[in-house]
Amino acid sequence: MKIGIIVAMDKELQQLQQLFSDSNVMVRKCGIGKVNAALGAQQMINEFHPDCIISSGCAGGNGDDIKIQDIIVSTELCYHDVYCGTAIDDTTQYGQVQGLPARYQADHQLLEKAKELNCGVKVHPGLIVTGDWFVDTKEKMRSIIDLFPEAKAVDMESCAIAQTCYINKVPFISFRVVSDMPLYDTDASQYHDFWATVAEHSFQVTKTFVESII
Repeated sequence: MKIGIIVAMDKELQQLQQLFSDSNVMVRKCGIGKVNAALGAQQMINEFHPDCIISSGCAGGNGDDIKIQDIIVSTELCYHDVYCGTAIDDTTQYGQVQGLPARYQADHQLLEKAKELNCGVKVHPGLIVTGDWFVDTKEKMRSIIDLFPEAKAVDMESCAIAQTCYINKVPFISFRVVSDMPLYDTDASQYHDFWATVAEHSFQVTKTFVESII
């Protein structure tokens, strides 16, 4: 089984590359944001032909039961910064690219495997929302959660990778380490502290998951 893992940043790439030596597991950095994520996913599909793709990295968390270093695994994904209006199609929802699903569902088999993980870290299945905005204020996070109150995490890449995988019929799931809680943060201080103090072992859950499906 060939598994592709996509991350956005060098920091994430360094954490994950040292965990995998199997030639059937490819870890690549796409760059930050939706366009880079989609291009990176398409390139991986074209060149590596993976049986599934995993989006891995960090994200802002949401929910009273969620803590920094917890893992959010996607049950479904959508955009928090997409609006196609209702002039042509009044069934299109906020966050939906017209003509495509309102929400992209994680692969069922991968999701069931993820729910079974026993890795010493709290894993929360739920909605991940994506947009081209680094959420560094409480006000911005509230504006997103007002639209998607059930969202467990906010990131900048996962849904774009999900859309690319949907179009190419490649199974997909996202694992996101909670690096900060924007509703309770000030000037992204939790995010910076995450990388300075607690990131080192935060991506082990991705390795544990990969080992469970190979």
